[in-house]
Amino acid sequence: MLKRKEFILGAAAGLTLAAAATAGGVITWPGAHAEPQAVNRITPVPANGDSFSPPPGAPNSFATIFEQVAPAVVQIDVTVPVEQPQGLFQIPGLPFQFVPPNGRGGQGQDAEPQTTQGAGSGFFISQDGYIVTNNHVVADATEIKVKMSDGRELPARLIGRDQGTDLAVIKVEGNDFKYVSFEETAQPRVGDWVIAVGNPFGLGGTATAGIVSAKARDIDPSGYNDYIQIDAAINRGNSGGPTFDIYGRVIGVNSAIYSPTGGSVGIGFAIPAETAKSITARLMRGETIERGYLGVQITNLADEYRESLGLPATQKGAYVAEVTPDAPAARGGLRPGDVVVSLNGKAVEGSTELTRAVGAAKPGDNLRLEVLREGRRQTVDIRAGTRPADLEIAANDDSGSGAPANPGAAAGEVVEGMTVTPLNGALRRRFDIPETVDGLVVTAVSPQSRAGRMQFQPGFVIMQANGRSLGSAADLKGAVETVKSAGRPGVLLLVRTPQGNRPVVLPLQDKN
Repeated sequence: MLKRKEFILGAAAGLTLAAAATAGGVITWPGAHAEPQAVNRITPVPANGDSFSPPPGAPNSFATIFEQVAPAVVQIDVTVPVEQPQGLFQIPGLPFQFVPPNGRGGQGQDAEPQTTQGAGSGFFISQDGYIVTNNHVVADATEIKVKMSDGRELPARLIGRDQGTDLAVIKVEGNDFKYVSFEETAQPRVGDWVIAVGNPFGLGGTATAGIVSAKARDIDPSGYNDYIQIDAAINRGNSGGPTFDIYGRVIGVNSAIYSPTGGSVGIGFAIPAETAKSITARLMRGETIERGYLGVQITNLADEYRESLGLPATQKGAYVAEVTPDAPAARGGLRPGDVVVSLNGKAVEGSTELTRAVGAAKPGDNLRLEVLREGRRQTVDIRAGTRPADLEIAANDDSGSGAPANPGAAAGEVVEGMTVTPLNGALRRRFDIPETVDGLVVTAVSPQSRAGRMQFQPGFVIMQANGRSLGSAADLKGAVETVKSAGRPGVLLLVRTPQGNRPVVLPLQDKN
């Protein structure tokens, strides 16, 4: 589960990240009538229609842009409970660490024993004091203060936040603030100039420049953001600050960096303006951001899964690894091992597309899923639930940690180096396996087998082989023989481990 904790104090390294979002509608910003106060409309779009061509003088200097937009960018200081996690965190399956560039962390000797201080960035989007920032900057804050470019410090209150997109809105009292606006209509291109403004390392208003390095970066496990990648230097404390184009329009909200050291290495990520405007507009109206929810753990249909299942190389979809008990998917009949190929008639390319499509649904909507199950296409109708907070999902999905103790082998049959036997009451108690789990329990593993080298352990439950449920060792042997007869190199197993369900392609032993 991706978290976004990387305030200013405290060493860290890795990638800083935010979450993705859904579309909204046309909005009216509070204070938008005060057009003379808008500070980020610098020069008309060129007559040639190229809305991102540099105006006269750019990129010779960004001074004019910075002078006009800097008053709208603020430093955000927060007080948070000391229990907040600090330092690095690792996203399962990714070979690097994430570090949100907001600067929360480390306690000084004079810090209060129950709290710690953090700092991030933000920017005014209305004349009457609404400020956009990252959720991870203000999440759980007991006190929020805003420091402006003219030196004023103002108390702020939280208006709303959305963990899914890592966006939040806070407000200060007043009615004469310089503000900037989001640019939705002119999409930046790879190679276009960008300027990032924020509060790195607590230094205050700092500008850096670079280009758009890439678009639609899918780096968020929660699946709600397609990030703009930029190479303008952003560091800890920049979280929540704006990314401007050369006309001073906000094209993104700085939210993540990739770094092995905790500092900028030229790879930063911003939430696109279209996403940020939609979500923050809803938060300003007092809305709670609700998303549809199935209650499944899914993964992309990898090539080795397709091969093991005998599916064509062109087959797309999302593989269901686990279904949360009592969640909407379980009540609707979705099963582990299903491959979701479409939702409400629209093809599902992979896990990200399914996550976003479900998240875009309203709680209570009917979701018609077409799935591949045991080699046949079926339709499953599910009524969408309301997605709980990510921390609640993590708690519900947590099935324990560590490997089960090896109580010794039980009677069973050996298949591909594993001794397997159908589950019964005694084996469930021995290995702490819930009644909701069915399949073959592994009671012993030969260290020299391929299963042994892949770290299969006693207590693992093989729930499916090649998408088919298992009730006996003969079922597993039959699945293995089918794969061998078809000339495929491995069998796709759905395995229940203490850390959750995992799809695993087990290479088959060579024939003697």
